[in-house]
Formats: sequence, C-alpha cells, structure tokens
Amino acid sequence: MRARRTRVPVVVQARAGRGPGARALWTCAETLVTCGVVVLLLAVHQLWWTNERARARAVEQVRTLEREWDSSPSAPTPQPVTVSPSPSPPVAAADPATSSPGASAAGPGPARPDVPYAVLRIPRLGLTVPVAHGVGRRTVLDRGYAGHYPGTAAPGRPGNFALAGHRNTHGEPFRRIDRLRPGDTLTVRTRERTHTYRVDRILPQTSPRDTGVIAPVPRSLHKPSYGYDRPGAYLTLTTCTPEFSSRYRLVVWARLVPPRT
Repeated sequence: MRARRTRVPVVVQARAGRGPGARALWTCAETLVTCGVVVLLLAVHQLWWTNERARARAVEQVRTLEREWDSSPSAPTPQPVTVSPSPSPPVAAADPATSSPGASAAGPGPARPDVPYAVLRIPRLGLTVPVAHGVGRRTVLDRGYAGHYPGTAAPGRPGNFALAGHRNTHGEPFRRIDRLRPGDTLTVRTRERTHTYRVDRILPQTSPRDTGVIAPVPRSLHKPSYGYDRPGAYLTLTTCTPEFSSRYRLVVWARLVPPRT
C-alpha cells in the first residue's frame, strides 16, 4: 500500500493595517522624495538647460552680426546712450538690472537696449560672446550676452568700456575670467573695426557697490590700491565671485592697444 502523504496546512495571517505613526512616516517619506525630485529638476534647469539655451542664442547672434557686417561693412554702428550718474548707483556686477555711473565718450545717438552690437573674444578662454547695451538680467545677461554698462565708453574710445556677464548659469560667459593674466589679449569687434585690449590689472574681490571700478578712470572705492589715476582707453570686465554666489565682485581691467601705423 502506498503511504499517505501528510499535507502541512498553510496558515495565512491577516495583514495588519498601518498605525497612525506608520502612515505619518510614510507620508513624510513620500513628501521628501517628491521635494528631492523637484529640487533636482530645478538644478538641472538652472545649471544645464539655461546654459544650453543661452549659449545657442549667443552663438546665433554672433553669426548674424558677423554675416551682416561682412555683407555691408559701411553702415554705422549704433552708439550707447550716455546717462548721468544717479544719486544712488546700482552695483557694478553681473547681476544688476539697471544703469551705472561713469558717463564718458560714448558717442551720439540712442541705441536699442538688449540688441547685440559688438563681439567680444578672449582667446585664452576660447570665449566668443555678443555684447549688448544695458545690464538688465532678463533682457541682456540671462540671454548669455555681455552687458555694456550704460554711461560708459564705447569700444575703442577714451574712457572705460565696462562690461558685465554671468559667471554661473544662463551661458555663464564670464565664468573663467579669473584665469586671465596680465598680458592676455581681448578683442572687441564692431561693424567698423576690431579693437584690441591687453589685460593689465585684476581685482580678485570687491564689494558689489564698488562703482569706482567702472568709472571713466577706474579705481576701486573700497580698495584704492587697485585702479588707475590717469585717463586712458580701458576695458573692464565684472562678474560675481565666488562661483554660485553674488556676495563679491571680480574685476579685470585691460587697456587699449594702439593700432599699428
């Protein structure tokens, strides 16, 4: 006779429901995960997407400008507006959205803000960026352009041709200007000609309200040992420092190289 197999009974226990504490813990965990995903997406947008979009726009603007100049080089370049210094000037940096003091020989005639009119090249950094009038964030800087401070000199003219640019996000054209050294060359091309400047002095850190750095004869108001005491033709680059912070400003000064005769 065959031996009868004995079946072991399977006992299924009812699943206990979550208590109030467990439900609260689970809800907190879900909330934290959701917040983490949102923060990650915002970081990707700020650190990657804004850069890609601004860089693409800047490259296209450079191509458009130079194609137009090469086809009709004789048309005049619009000149920036000369404005008077205000009683409470905004900071000299990459992030301000209004004008700054320091009126100088900027040339006659108003120009439309946010429209690029020049191209800045820095060979040491491999940088090519369009230059537009004004330093508004939405209209100029967030588009990946270098912004020309209103009231400062035109390219190649006596005075101080002062520019601002983002160091992080939105194309970050001035991210690496801390790598510039005295003797490095920069060029600014307009419709009429290309102006060459040579890096002369660097102010590693100053206050956001140090408007002396973009004066016609640039000199730091907070660190008077940095700057100049004679008129000339200067180019000033300003941006935020340290990276991912707007606490201080980094300033690079260059002087116009006289054209060869």
